[in-house]
Amino acid sequence: MADGAMVDDAVADTLRKLAVVFADFEQRLEATPLIRKLTRGRFELADYHAFLVNLRQQVKDGSLWMSRAASNIGEAHLELRSTLMRHAVTEHRDFRLLESDYVAAGGRLEDILSAPKNVGSEALSAWMFHEASRPDPFGLLGAMWIIEGLGSIKAKPWGLKVKERLGLPDEALKFLLYHGDNDVEHMEEFREMLAMVLPDPPVAERIVMTARVTARLYALQIEEIAA
Repeated sequence: MADGAMVDDAVADTLRKLAVVFADFEQRLEATPLIRKLTRGRFELADYHAFLVNLRQQVKDGSLWMSRAASNIGEAHLELRSTLMRHAVTEHRDFRLLESDYVAAGGRLEDILSAPKNVGSEALSAWMFHEASRPDPFGLLGAMWIIEGLGSIKAKPWGLKVKERLGLPDEALKFLLYHGDNDVEHMEEFREMLAMVLPDPPVAERIVMTARVTARLYALQIEEIAA
């Protein structure tokens, strides 16, 4: 078993590499048509509706792939399995917040319930479930870094920009404002999960690679959103 210093060094090195991936991810997001409209003050209600419709698909799948990943973690890492299961339970109804926001923003519930995934959402979902089905799918920690990091860094600022631009009440922005605060705690938990599987160079490499692919597919999901 690795000593604490080795674990700390491996976690710190992996976090540095993940930070580089996330910085590139932010640039990709800022270049998408939807986020450009938001940051440049041209965001309309139809854009917000389209954003919520597509985000619901990814969020609904989130607890499902985490549950599948947990079921494929072996006995040597039972604590990580338990952590992922708790995380999945915590988030398994988050997509209901998006439905509530959509209705509070003037949308019809049946529209968000029946909307198909766009091609980016399809690709992201297929990738996540593929990875979650691997034995000991530790690489998915990289995917969590991207998705939870997006929530902790971007969700609240985006929510406040939407509120300012569209004049919506907080009842129509619960998902973005909630995750802007809640995901900060999840990122602390993420560091603890890394320590459960490191040091292990192939695992660290897989985590960073998975983060990189997830970032590209997540950006594609946003790029494909059209009001």
